[in-house]
Amino acid sequence: MEFEKLKKIIGEVLNVEADEITMETTFVDDLGADSLDIFQIIMGIEEEFDIEIANEDAENIVTVGDAVDEIKKALN
Repeated sequence: MEFEKLKKIIGEVLNVEADEITMETTFVDDLGADSLDIFQIIMGIEEEFDIEIANEDAENIVTVGDAVDEIKKALN
């Protein structure tokens, strides 16, 4: 469920098809995201899931799977 919502957020920010996004997809190398894009995705995650991701945790998000892990950690 987190993954599906996250794919929607990423698709909207980066203008990519949700089908192209897997857990192994990297934001920078695979999707061409820059730091502003990643910031917008993090903001979208925080708003969608009503959570807060610390800056030091956000810096460790490289793949979509990393983001899903952060969401799950914040929700528990």
